[in-house]
Amino acid sequence: MHAFDVLGDPVRRRILELLAEGEQTSGAVTAVVRQEFAISQPAVSQHLRVLRESGFTTVRAEGARRLYAVDAAPLREVDVWLERFRGFWEQRLDALGTELARGERSRRLRGGAQGGGGTRQCAAGTEDEESSDD
Repeated sequence: MHAFDVLGDPVRRRILELLAEGEQTSGAVTAVVRQEFAISQPAVSQHLRVLRESGFTTVRAEGARRLYAVDAAPLREVDVWLERFRGFWEQRLDALGTELARGERSRRLRGGAQGGGGTRQCAAGTEDEESSDD
């Protein structure tokens, strides 16, 4: 199964999110997923099997319990594939950062021109922004 087929399912994505917090028992994962998605225990087990067989998770036995953990290798492969597209959103995020900085600068300049901006000493001896509604 292709990585995006595995990740395309919201239940499997949620299981990976849970496992990203650390190794968990199949019972703990099943309890959360059953509550959030209202699916049966066998359905959750099937999703765990798909994740295990596709290499997204590892499982180890500890007595009668099965402990699942994320295997990062397939996620690194997805990250490598996404690299060619990363520039599309990074440029936009950079542009957003620039616009936010311009807006902040403009706000500060307007505040200073209205005479209400600046700093003042607080009782604790630290500087505090003055507001125009003091």
